[in-house]
Amino acid sequence: MKMAWKEIIKNKSRFIILGSIVFLVSFLTLIISGLSNGLSQDNAALIKDMPEGTFYMNEDADETYNLSKIDQDTEDKLIKDHDDATALSIQMGFVDDANDKQLGVAFVTATNPGLFPEVADGEILLDESLKDKGVEVGDKLTNNQLSKDFTVKGFVEQQKFSHSPVAFINPTNYQEMYRVEDMQMVFVPGKDESAVNGLQAFSNKDFLNTIPSYSAEQLSLNMIVWFLVVISGMLFGIFFYMMNVQKIGLYGILKAIGVKTSKLFQMMWTQMVVITAVALALSVGLSQLFAAVAPEGMPFHLPLATTGQLAVVFVIIGFIGATLSGIQIKKIQPLQAIQQGEM
Repeated sequence: MKMAWKEIIKNKSRFIILGSIVFLVSFLTLIISGLSNGLSQDNAALIKDMPEGTFYMNEDADETYNLSKIDQDTEDKLIKDHDDATALSIQMGFVDDANDKQLGVAFVTATNPGLFPEVADGEILLDESLKDKGVEVGDKLTNNQLSKDFTVKGFVEQQKFSHSPVAFINPTNYQEMYRVEDMQMVFVPGKDESAVNGLQAFSNKDFLNTIPSYSAEQLSLNMIVWFLVVISGMLFGIFFYMMNVQKIGLYGILKAIGVKTSKLFQMMWTQMVVITAVALALSVGLSQLFAAVAPEGMPFHLPLATTGQLAVVFVIIGFIGATLSGIQIKKIQPLQAIQQGEM
């Protein structure tokens, strides 16, 4: 421990440079992770906020929710077998406000008010983001497919689907707008994934992948996050490898006077932990500050749990990188190292 601190103080410029690079990489990783989570919420908060369960869609829909249609008999059987099950439908659409301004929304309707807000005939419940568009409780909204006006009943928090604010409506209004009688899918809370003839079962995670753009969007951002994590491990490995090459003579002397290889590894690990801890403390603090001051319209979501997980990953990657670079320490022969250091 003492040797590790002495070397950090003696060669502080080298360690400051490495710490700065680790800080920048970890800060960028946390920011991208926050954007990834934010986009995920903006794309599918409606589904992510639902309890774990099973979505049933028609097999002929080719895993496309808006092409699915479940006949009334099958729907009734599922709901009869599962008291907390609900039939639901989701369709992209729009409403016009009093100034004829068109607002894009994702219409959602369900038969069971236990999982979704209960909305009466002619009422509409909107995501709170539409407040910024000037919509208020009691406003009248129109849709050219509906014979009556919608009355805004209220607002709900963080209910988005496919990057559009959700609009909860009554099943009667939905059926009139889209000229359908059958619902698109049935959701059964819990772990029951029993096979139903003619239907395909999806877990919550699998259903998210049926949303257009969700998989591609998340895969791209997550690849960037893990690519940056790997880069940080390589930085540790290269840095400590170069440091070890420069200190071969010193290690030879230390081994000659009886210092164990394990002590030399402990010194290197201590230096790695100090650099990583300082860099992560700064990057975590700044990323949480960014989350607090980020513009309201920016889809940025960085919970402390995600931050903690990434911090642990950075420490593990740093440990692996430093350890792999230190394998040469174990191979050092004292006399040979001292002679090499004198050349």
